[in-house]
Amino acid sequence: MINSHAGSHRAYDEFSLVLDPDVYEPLPDDWLVGITDVASSTAAIRSGRYKDVNYAGASIIAALGNARGSFDFPFVFRGDGAAFALPASGIMAATSALRDVAGFAKAKLHLDLRVGLVTVGEIRANGRDVRIARYAASESATYAMFAGGGLKWAEQQIKNGRFLVKPGRYAMKPDLTGLSCDWAPFPSQRGEILSLLVEPRDHTRPEVFAALARRVLAVLDAAPRRSHPLAGGTGMAREKQVSAKRWSEVASNSDFRKFDDGLRLTLDCAPDQIDSVEAILAAARARGEIDFGLHRQSHALMTCLVPSGQPGSHLHFLDGMGGGYAKAAEMMEEGALAEVRQCAL
Repeated sequence: MINSHAGSHRAYDEFSLVLDPDVYEPLPDDWLVGITDVASSTAAIRSGRYKDVNYAGASIIAALGNARGSFDFPFVFRGDGAAFALPASGIMAATSALRDVAGFAKAKLHLDLRVGLVTVGEIRANGRDVRIARYAASESATYAMFAGGGLKWAEQQIKNGRFLVKPGRYAMKPDLTGLSCDWAPFPSQRGEILSLLVEPRDHTRPEVFAALARRVLAVLDAAPRRSHPLAGGTGMAREKQVSAKRWSEVASNSDFRKFDDGLRLTLDCAPDQIDSVEAILAAARARGEIDFGLHRQSHALMTCLVPSGQPGSHLHFLDGMGGGYAKAAEMMEEGALAEVRQCAL
């Protein structure tokens, strides 16, 4: 089972359960948190390079897992980047893999991949935390969920130039075996593919955010198959139709719902569902509880990771094709800035 040693021994098979702050367990102070992020990702996506952005974003997961010979570590795919956590003994492997994927992204994909590494202790010293829970998307795919605000803080620091891992002069080619973007984009069956990010404000109590997240999910889960973007029909890989059995496995192993210091969702929704969710979230933002960004597009995109020797443990990372999480994050930042400007008037 992939990604299985992330936090507690228990894996929750109902997504609503990982909204409960009490199920998260703190990582030790000496653990490391790694962050990658494609600079100017929205510009690259605007020029049609969404597959390259997602491939660069997922590359550290493949490189690190292949280097370690195991994918049993906490990680999360974030569209134009990823985050992971490792014990202190993994510092050499983490530093090397980060340097290698940054070099690969620049040389082969012509993308600037920011990479950084910081200890959990440093994050805690700055008032945030890194806590982990496990969500079993299926019997063969378990994803780490992150809470405590630590990943968000670390990403912001790295974007500001702190904790960066400098690219090596002689970067090795990372081993990205098993990582691919062979699937054709998936059109919406219900109206629009929604990319949604919802994050609590620093002062918002976890139970208040959990209640809001459950309200949002209640609207989205009301659709057939809980708005799963891969639930309808089948998929095309390398221009070949896959069997119904394989397609069912692909759909059930996908990460369309995540908790990563907030909600991170890629869903197939009816427009009125999105309108309802937007109204709920706009009211919560007006109350000062959250920040959010959402983006509507016509297709979803999937990047796959099939570790060598573990064909049954494939993972499928989802994003929206028209900007996805990167566009939702941009909209969230614009909304927060607009609110700051409003308060200043």
